[in-house]
Amino acid sequence: MIEFKEVSVRRDGRILFEKASFQLHPGQKIGLTGNNGTGKSTLFAVLLNQMHQSDEDLSVDSGNITIPERWQVAHMAQEVDATDQSAVNYVLSGDKEWYQLNEAINDPDSLSDDEFAPLYQRFDEIDGYRTPTKAAQVMAGLGFTTEQHDKSVSEFSGGWRMRLNLAKTLMSRAELLLLDEPTNHLDLDAILWLESWLAQFEGLVLLISHDQAFLDATIDNILHIEQQKITLYSGNYSQFVRTRSERLAQQQQAFEKQETTKAHLEDFIRRFRAKASKAKQAQSRIRQLERMTELSPMMADNPFSFEFYEPTHMSSPLIEISDASIGYGDTPLLENISVQVTPDTRLGLLGMNGAGKSTLIKALVGDLPLLSGSYKVSDTLKLGYFNQHQMDVLDNKASPLTMMRRLAGKTSDAVLRSFLGSFDFRGDRIDTISESFSGGERARLTLALIVWQRPNVLVLDEPTNHLDLQMRQALTMALQGFAGAVVLVSHDRELIANVCDELYLVHDGRVDEFDGDIHDYGKWITEKRKQSQSLSQEASKKAAANNLAAPKAAASKMAVTVSSSDQTPSSKPSSDKAKKSPSVNKTANDPSKPVLTKEELRKQAAELRKLTAPMRKRIEQAEAAIEKVSSNLAALEQKLADTGLYDDSRKSELLALLNEQTQLQQQQAQYEEDMLAAMTELEAAEEQAQPSMQS
Repeated sequence: MIEFKEVSVRRDGRILFEKASFQLHPGQKIGLTGNNGTGKSTLFAVLLNQMHQSDEDLSVDSGNITIPERWQVAHMAQEVDATDQSAVNYVLSGDKEWYQLNEAINDPDSLSDDEFAPLYQRFDEIDGYRTPTKAAQVMAGLGFTTEQHDKSVSEFSGGWRMRLNLAKTLMSRAELLLLDEPTNHLDLDAILWLESWLAQFEGLVLLISHDQAFLDATIDNILHIEQQKITLYSGNYSQFVRTRSERLAQQQQAFEKQETTKAHLEDFIRRFRAKASKAKQAQSRIRQLERMTELSPMMADNPFSFEFYEPTHMSSPLIEISDASIGYGDTPLLENISVQVTPDTRLGLLGMNGAGKSTLIKALVGDLPLLSGSYKVSDTLKLGYFNQHQMDVLDNKASPLTMMRRLAGKTSDAVLRSFLGSFDFRGDRIDTISESFSGGERARLTLALIVWQRPNVLVLDEPTNHLDLQMRQALTMALQGFAGAVVLVSHDRELIANVCDELYLVHDGRVDEFDGDIHDYGKWITEKRKQSQSLSQEASKKAAANNLAAPKAAASKMAVTVSSSDQTPSSKPSSDKAKKSPSVNKTANDPSKPVLTKEELRKQAAELRKLTAPMRKRIEQAEAAIEKVSSNLAALEQKLADTGLYDDSRKSELLALLNEQTQLQQQQAQYEEDMLAAMTELEAAEEQAQPSMQS
């Protein structure tokens, strides 16, 4: 486990957390939360420093941190170099040991005779033969196509490089996984895949995320940094919010009670301190005040509070696309599309990566001409369009106040400063040029500029990518109160669920109304993934058959050669010789079948064993894992049978056990699926080999 004992850390002269004490155990999934600047990334840096995985000069001011010596750490960095390395090799390099072993195996001339056996043995121990398959599965889960595997990293955009970096991190076999905003550049189907992957990861996960639904689905504890203190909460993010709210309410009550008591004591001291008959009592109350622990009032920690102005003019429809084909060049990506945006539209667009959601958005806002069909907009249309491009084209040399003045005309600076303050641009940040802003600040400024212009249609393409939890909450509240139309593409399920009244699914070149809610879409994604896995298994069967075909053909050719060499051109072997010879099998008299010697049969059987060894090993590993999970589930069910567990006082314990049960059930299902897939491949391989083995 990892243990912090009375740890204090200072950065740039400022204390970030003081006397922090907590323990983190293998198998836990920890969400690291706190306002921007409280020290979340610093905590990551401290751990990396302690594990000698960082060159940053960051020391602990006081206290001790204990980490097991042999633990390895995998850290998802925020920068990816534009290398010429292929995407798949970049991802494979995340498994450092496999990468080194594979390079050595592919360079046999550099190895001595004594190095061969240990090298191959270790390669087998880490299941090295399946590692490329694992890399392909990880890349597919994160949205990469097979054709993209051989592209160089430098050919991908910044967002896709971050996906590659995440894939590389997930390939590591580390005991500690540090993930900083892993969902920022993912769409919803990739996020759902990542949730299932993390549920199966057996090590310790510490992640920073501003996606509440993702946190709820993946973590079982929260490590919260607040007012220079670190507190460990059990349960997911929603449970943490409830628990913390209750604690803050209790803190406020205690503070108010203390303030009343202090006022009473101070009043008594002031009135009777000078009277000799009351001096002793006054001194007693002074000592009581001095002993009193100073409590703090509850602090409201969301600095954002804004709303969209009511649109001045609206007509219906505001935007209308009819019988359209949409695409690039002469190639349609979407066909027979009809979408209408009216003043009461609250539309969420769903679809897998590459299905065409952003393409449809570009057509709706008029940035992409239709290939066919009609596009009409109302004379009253006032569009508020948010996407990554809008953030990128902000004037880097202008401050938020300067950009607001350009829009606001003669509006007073006081009004503009108050407005920008609702987006947490205060003090020096109002007059700071935007080139030094973080992604979150640029996103907030872009939203502020849109809000000021009073749009009647909001088209938002991934508006929450760089926003923290508080700003996401403020945006959700503002959109709920917005009087115009909303078209939204987002991987934030909470935002979609709370803002959108209808959902459209972009899939297979079509745009259709989705019959269900955002949770049903998650089930739809899971079903599509299962279908894809089924097709992949069929492909594996064919591959196994093709792999067997070559050695079988070679063995058949060899058998024919051997059979022919036992005869002279002018004579046939005698029947007695045929009966006595151990090298000829019972089908030797059938000219349509090759004749194999026992040695050839042994070689063929060995070839089959070698080919199917990875499949048999996968089956054994899955069986062992299923047995272990089943045992843990049985023990857990015994705990859940305790009726006292359902008392209100043990609610947090019950929730933790139920969460553990869900995770174990998910693991069991995955292991059973893995075992079934391996058994299917093994059966196909053996069936394919059977005819030649009987020849």
